[in-house]
Amino acid sequence: MRRVSGRGRTLALSVIVALSVAALPGTAAAYGPGDGQGSGTTGPSGNADDKGNISATAGAVVFDRSKNGSGQSAGPVTSTTTWTPPACYYAPKYSPDQLKKHLEPIWGAGSTGYEWDASQRDRYVNGHPYKDFNKDKAGKGYWWDSYVTEGREGDPGALDCDKPYFWVDTNDDPPADIPEAITPERLAQLAYAEIRVPSTKVDLAPEGTTKVNLPTWAWLDTAKFKPVSVTASVPLLGIEATTTAEPVALKIEPGTDDATTYPASGVCEFDSGHIGEPYAKGKSEETPPCGVRYLRSSGDGAYKLKATITWKIHWTGTGVAGAQRLPEGTFGATQDVIVQEIQAVNR
Repeated sequence: MRRVSGRGRTLALSVIVALSVAALPGTAAAYGPGDGQGSGTTGPSGNADDKGNISATAGAVVFDRSKNGSGQSAGPVTSTTTWTPPACYYAPKYSPDQLKKHLEPIWGAGSTGYEWDASQRDRYVNGHPYKDFNKDKAGKGYWWDSYVTEGREGDPGALDCDKPYFWVDTNDDPPADIPEAITPERLAQLAYAEIRVPSTKVDLAPEGTTKVNLPTWAWLDTAKFKPVSVTASVPLLGIEATTTAEPVALKIEPGTDDATTYPASGVCEFDSGHIGEPYAKGKSEETPPCGVRYLRSSGDGAYKLKATITWKIHWTGTGVAGAQRLPEGTFGATQDVIVQEIQAVNR
């Protein structure tokens, strides 16, 4: 994706995944160089040579999805709050030589205007505040720039990261006044967006077709609903975070107001690793611990029963003591339920 920005009229933005949430608490972390290999992970990685030169994807986030949910029915969770992943963030992108190689052709072409070019030379070459692209610090830090979240290139939020290139010494934290800078908590938030959980189709008895006023039992195969997690890291900085989602409740919405749910709230809590109770022969007249009773026929159609699981989400990461909370997430699915009138035979 190509654009002209207010921080240096960057002609190209690398497209990688990231997010940040300034409203969530921050955690400082001392950054040190990693091996850049991202062993056992999927995604780009990068290393730095002895002059500090780094690959074009050095600031990219590497994902380990080996403990994530999978399958065609799996999907992302939606935050139960108003929080949504931002569309950009800041991370290392250039060494002194690389930034010089990137900017000088732009200035030489004059495409950004004399005044702009002069102000940029003053900033990065003439010592206000940086001198000669910080060449005296080669191998001792990186120039940071913005990255755009994959799939969010056209989002207006992708233009929010409009600060000029800034320098961060190796083992130093990024500036506190740039909340979008990549940190362990931002990695955790990024991993949140990558979480995939299984479909919430529930088992019903009777299955598919039930009768008016007949209790319909609902339960889940809890073997499919175990905790899932994703680890996100920036090997170049030696930081990572693992975000974990655990199922805590199932909400049943019958698809019509002419129904009664069990319990009355429609929310069935996970209890000792299971939710609801499988139907057993002889319990057709009993009240199910989790289920629904339809009060009216669905006619020639079917009711769209929706089952939504709430997932509790927390994370751990570099330099962070104990698990930290993130907003709970939900994922739901609908299924058809045909409700028929009970037929009586007159003699």
